[in-house]
Amino acid sequence: MTTDQSSTEKLREEILADAAREAEKIVIRAKQDAEALMANAAAEADRLQRDRLDEAQTEAARQSELILATVPVEIDRMRAARVEALLATIYEEASGRLLAREGFEYRETVIALAAHAIDRMEGDVFVVKLSDPDRAILGDAMAGEIAGKVGRPVNITISNAPDISEGGVIVEDEEARQVWDNRLLKRLERLWPELRRQIAAQANFVPK
Repeated sequence: MTTDQSSTEKLREEILADAAREAEKIVIRAKQDAEALMANAAAEADRLQRDRLDEAQTEAARQSELILATVPVEIDRMRAARVEALLATIYEEASGRLLAREGFEYRETVIALAAHAIDRMEGDVFVVKLSDPDRAILGDAMAGEIAGKVGRPVNITISNAPDISEGGVIVEDEEARQVWDNRLLKRLERLWPELRRQIAAQANFVPK
């Protein structure tokens, strides 16, 4: 009986010892696994951080390129706006001088405008219309001077037109089927597209 108890006790101690050793191994493996997981997590965190940093740097470079790409466009836009403002100023100044009849021989200009219109119209009988003040100042005798500048024999009558308030002339044929508006501002308006191109080129606003 004593021998059996001794054997049982010994077996129990061996089982407990084995269990203790196994438990110790499990703890060691658990610690190793935990350390590996921590190391992997740290490495993954570093990788994600590097990836995000790379993405942020790539996006920053892209945004910088986009901004730099818009600079020439914005410069061109501002330059174009400035050029348009300068040309508008020139147009307004020219209009003002024409209305004030400044800087040129007005009588010669009116004669030239009338002759220019008649040269481009058919027929030989024409009416040259002036504003009331212009007709009073320039006189009907101007008809002969206009005819002298036309490249063919023509009959010209000077007439006043109450609806004309600015300088220049309106020329009609005898039946008023042909009408040529050579008032100063109307002529400037027609010529302005080509004039503004020449001004812009000569002033180096745009390439010639």
